[in-house]
Amino acid sequence: MRRSPASTVLPLLAGLAVILVWGLNFPLQKAILGQVSPVANVAVRYLIVPVCAVLLLLWRYGRHWPRLTRADGWQLARLALVGQALHLLCAAIGMATSTAFSASVLLACGPVFTLLILRASGLEALSARQWLGVAVAALGALAFTGDKLLAWQWQASGGDAMLLVAAALFSAYTVASKPLIERHGGVLVLGYGTLACTLPVLLLTSPVLWALDWAAVPQWVWWGQLWQVAGGGFLGWLAWGWANEHRGVARTAPLIYLMPVVAGLSAWAFTAESFTWAKVLAAGVILLGVAVAQFGARAPRVPDAIGD
Repeated sequence: MRRSPASTVLPLLAGLAVILVWGLNFPLQKAILGQVSPVANVAVRYLIVPVCAVLLLLWRYGRHWPRLTRADGWQLARLALVGQALHLLCAAIGMATSTAFSASVLLACGPVFTLLILRASGLEALSARQWLGVAVAALGALAFTGDKLLAWQWQASGGDAMLLVAAALFSAYTVASKPLIERHGGVLVLGYGTLACTLPVLLLTSPVLWALDWAAVPQWVWWGQLWQVAGGGFLGWLAWGWANEHRGVARTAPLIYLMPVVAGLSAWAFTAESFTWAKVLAAGVILLGVAVAQFGARAPRVPDAIGD
């Protein structure tokens, strides 16, 4: 059956809108981190995300939430602490000492780490084209961060390294949580994982929250935090899933490579961030390598759809 124009255009527009929001969130996050510390940033997020998780679970399951076995529950909690909480903290620490554009490019290396973890775990063999993509992405990352190393900018280089650690942590979480998602669905894993993280994160960050001078922080920071979690995170995740469902994951996933473009342009326009053409070229090499690695298998390998 031939699809109507609306059935193909609307999912594309939804996907592009999500990429626009996610790209704009990078300079917003950088500006927020100029007002609060990375730890405080993550702590405040966990005052908001459990509300979104409850709303998500109510939307999907109503008042009758599925039960997990004790083994699955403990596994989910451990994975969420690493793949959600620790990932967010590393990303915040990295961005605080790096730049919005660098963060968007280096975090986009996640699919490369995912492939390497799958290969190291013996779960998937990589094709020659995928290995080529991994090598190109690695060379691009070296060129992208090399100027800071050569200039002895150790703090900024450490920020870039932390961003790569954040990308690797989320990739490890993606691989390890796949059996749970296959058994219980992505909505439940995301929602329960978020709720499982909330109390430990708030307990560990309570001294920072207690010491934070809430009145001294500009009001736009709190609105920005709320938008990032509820708008870009919660609503963006739903819109991205809807676009994948109606347009197909294979056709929607490549849109993610537009996100660093949006992040770079918005950082240049709104925060006066500057970068050389060599930096832009190195970023392009990274994204090219990631794309080849992710889609370079004989049968195109695409990310699993989040959902049941």
